[in-house]
Amino acid sequence: MIAKNRSPLLSWTGIVPVLALVVLAVAWGRDLGVFPVVLVAIVLGATVLAAVHHAEVVAHRVGEPLGSLVLAVAVTIIEVALIVTLMISGGPDTATLARDTVFAAVMITANGIVGLSLLLGALRYDVTLFNSEGTGAALATVATLATLSMVLPTFTTSHPGPEFSPAQLTFAALASLALYAMFVFTQTVRHRDFFLPVTEDGVVEEEEHASPPSKKATVFSLVLLLIALIAVVGLAKVESPAIEAGVRAAGFPPSFVGVVIAMLVLLPETLAASRAALRERVQISLNLGYGSAMASIGLTIPAIALASVWLKGPLELGLGPTQMVLLGLTVLVSVLTVVPGRATRLQGGVHLVLMAAFLFLAINP
Repeated sequence: MIAKNRSPLLSWTGIVPVLALVVLAVAWGRDLGVFPVVLVAIVLGATVLAAVHHAEVVAHRVGEPLGSLVLAVAVTIIEVALIVTLMISGGPDTATLARDTVFAAVMITANGIVGLSLLLGALRYDVTLFNSEGTGAALATVATLATLSMVLPTFTTSHPGPEFSPAQLTFAALASLALYAMFVFTQTVRHRDFFLPVTEDGVVEEEEHASPPSKKATVFSLVLLLIALIAVVGLAKVESPAIEAGVRAAGFPPSFVGVVIAMLVLLPETLAASRAALRERVQISLNLGYGSAMASIGLTIPAIALASVWLKGPLELGLGPTQMVLLGLTVLVSVLTVVPGRATRLQGGVHLVLMAAFLFLAINP
């Protein structure tokens, strides 16, 4: 984690977040050329990697499964900020931005992060083990949140189009918050052992073998994590015109902007989940994957619902037929993956193929 005998301030993970704030101050409000856009993108990527490091330090200090929530909530803050910022500054194409981003987040977490973690773990350890009780509860919560927030709006009749009426949106927001709060209580307090790594004989393992970082190092990483998150949000806003222009130039539909946002904000969790899988801690990878999907819906939808009071234009949350088929298939396959409590390369490959199908159909709807 943090190098010994050297101040964390002198490491790249300490320098990059501060450098990102400087770059943000210089680039904010300017029309950037090609070279500055590339430079900002490089700094943005490095800042995301730095955020991963500091989130892992904080997570190691607080322990599992609470540690998995740190990164999930952090990236959700980024996601909400990006969606609201783009919806304020965007045009009519942003009516579906919240739906596109949240749905992309669910597909990336439930298929991309989960599939990659299972595949990496199985390639190194042949068979991956995890607690089906905790993971199944997480999957059930994700499926319920996704259905309430993104499937029902397509079929309700109180408001024209795939939109909720104000009363329905309020109910969906409150229900999402309640479900997320109940899950967090279950994961961190009531049934904490359901979300800890398990061994072949079913014994629950506490994380982690290395000694946790000191209180001073944890506070330092927490401060730098907050700085990195602020910088990521700002730099992503600076990059957003280039992202939108790139999507148009590539001939992709406007909804693909939501996919790009989701891929950007979930990069830290993808890296953290992959590292956990390679350490034979697939349960932590699944905590991150499903926890991120849950936070993306359970926190983003209420935040967007609140922001819609001030945002102009419609807020379309209902999924289309193709998206609903992909969501339904993802839930079905995920149930079959989770129930046994163990998985091989095949399960990881199936989820990654679903991820590839989602990306392909996002480009060619």
